[in-house]
Amino acid sequence: MITAMHLLIYSDDAAATRTFLRDVLLLESVSARGAEPEEASADDWLIFAAGPCELAVHPTRAENERLTYESPQHHSIALMCDDLADTMAELEGRGAVFLGEAQDLGWGLAVTLQVPGAEDMLLYQPRHATAYAKGLTAERIRE
Repeated sequence: MITAMHLLIYSDDAAATRTFLRDVLLLESVSARGAEPEEASADDWLIFAAGPCELAVHPTRAENERLTYESPQHHSIALMCDDLADTMAELEGRGAVFLGEAQDLGWGLAVTLQVPGAEDMLLYQPRHATAYAKGLTAERIRE
C-alpha cells in the first residue's frame, strides 16, 4: 500500500534550494546519508518533510464559456496556507521573494513564490475543499 508521496524539485543550484526550504520555509529534513540534523548542511542530499499533501489531476485542455485552457503534460508543486497575507509577511521576513501581488483566482488567493535555483511555486490560500484535511492515511484507507 502507498504510505507517502515523494516530491522532487530539480534545481540548478541544489544547495540554494535546500537552504531556502530549510531556512525560509522552515521545513524539517533528514540527510539521505544518515547525518544528524545538526550535522547536515545544504550540500547534503536533504529530504524534507512535506507535511499533509493532496494530489489533483488537471486536464491538459479544458474549455468553457469564458476561456480555453491548454497546457502540456507536467507536474507542479503548490504550497497551501490558511492566510495568504500573513504567510507572505512571515516568509518575506525570512527572505522570500514573490512575483507580483496576490491575486484572487476564484478557487483561492494566490501568489508566485520564487525558489532559488529552481522553478517558481504557487503559494495559495484555497477556497476549494481540501483532501489533506480528511486525514486520509494508508491505515485509514485499509479500514
